Amino acid sequence: MTRMQQTISPVDGSVYVTRPLASDAEIQQALSLAKSAQKSWASVALAERQAICSKAVDWFEANKAEIGQEICWQMGRPIRYAQGEIAGLAERARHMIAESDAALAAITLPDKKGFSRFITREPVGVVAVIAPWNYPYLTAINSIVPALLAGNSVILKHSAQTPLCAERLKSAFDAAGLPEGVFQYLHLSHEDTTQLIQSDAVNHVAFTGSVPAGAHVEQAAAGRFIGVGLELGGKDPAYVREDADLDHAADTVIDGAFFNSGQSCCGIERIYVHASVYDTFVDKAVAIVRQYQLGRPDEPDTTLGPLVRTRAADFVRGQIEEAIAQGAVAHIDEKTFPLSQAGTPYLAPQILTHVDHSMRVMHEESFGPVVGIMKVSSDEEAVALMNDSDFGLTASIFTRDIEQGIALGKQVETGTFFINRCDYLDPALAWTGVKQSGRGCTLSALGFAALTRPKSFHIQTLA
Repeated sequence: MTRMQQTISPVDGSVYVTRPLASDAEIQQALSLAKSAQKSWASVALAERQAICSKAVDWFEANKAEIGQEICWQMGRPIRYAQGEIAGLAERARHMIAESDAALAAITLPDKKGFSRFITREPVGVVAVIAPWNYPYLTAINSIVPALLAGNSVILKHSAQTPLCAERLKSAFDAAGLPEGVFQYLHLSHEDTTQLIQSDAVNHVAFTGSVPAGAHVEQAAAGRFIGVGLELGGKDPAYVREDADLDHAADTVIDGAFFNSGQSCCGIERIYVHASVYDTFVDKAVAIVRQYQLGRPDEPDTTLGPLVRTRAADFVRGQIEEAIAQGAVAHIDEKTFPLSQAGTPYLAPQILTHVDHSMRVMHEESFGPVVGIMKVSSDEEAVALMNDSDFGLTASIFTRDIEQGIALGKQVETGTFFINRCDYLDPALAWTGVKQSGRGCTLSALGFAALTRPKSFHIQTLA
């Protein structure tokens, strides 16, 4: 009996996509094909791999309007922003293509009499990429493009919420002339995904998702001695110092907290503001949030769409209600956002003050349109609170004193540190996290390291 997978659109609760799950025979066939195709792909010149990846990016740019519609309906991002993900995909992919010559070049060691020595970067083999729904192309491309450039083959398992993204990636690489079997996708159940990870044919796993799911991936790969890259959760903080440009800080931090309805692993979920500018900052932040238009994401005026599903919205509602019961003050009247209704994925944005770290909303990942703002009296207090978290993906400080900002940034436990910006991945910089935000690295020249293995050549020359 064929097992089916349904994608329920958060736009209106309709079934948007139905796909059959891969059978055991199809999974084994994909693994066998990936393994055999990788051998020949690894022998293809890097320049040709680069050209194929570039053509795939061209395909995405040519089809961004249709793809934007699909993003909107699959996961609920407002249509006015949906095509922007393709621009981000192109930026990252093209940077990694340009970076690959240097990142994959052999390391030649200094001359040693009678010997020549060098180190090459060899592909690991078959890479399994497990991608999430919240930024379905950006998260996937971080691993797919460098894996292919390095000479690996890739099997993509995308979220059941965004299955069309896997299919569009396949279409792009097919149109670019990628040899058969080098890039494949499989629609899989959780159980079959576990078996994929445990297959002897898989040599590396790149996973983006929740902490519990990341722990499961790590357990599934245990004892196989393969690489596992884990990009997990975040509860990212921002600190607004007394010397900050408050208009810039408010605009930037609020966008970082509420873009994509707060469904970003590197979105701002905690804000600390120096007491001397606290009231002014809160007033500015509240004024910005009141301008949001909560609505159906397929409508052009909507600036805040639904969460991905009702269960996610109910989770955030629970955090907000519990914090208010514990003494937090809500600054946004939900009635001014009439589409926000219990039992739906539509949720009004919320700013909370009088919060502290005993409240779930300040230490548990929300992944929704809510942020708590705390008053602090010093840099030391702010840094201590920023570090008081199980997560460490990104952190931001807003200040005119760049030197002091950098000094504080060195004290913050985080993978990426920003000054006067947030919620952005620069493809030239390593994307990594500490604590429960994960392990491993994508993007930058360093992102190729996990997708290759060093091979040393030690050659004695005989007279």
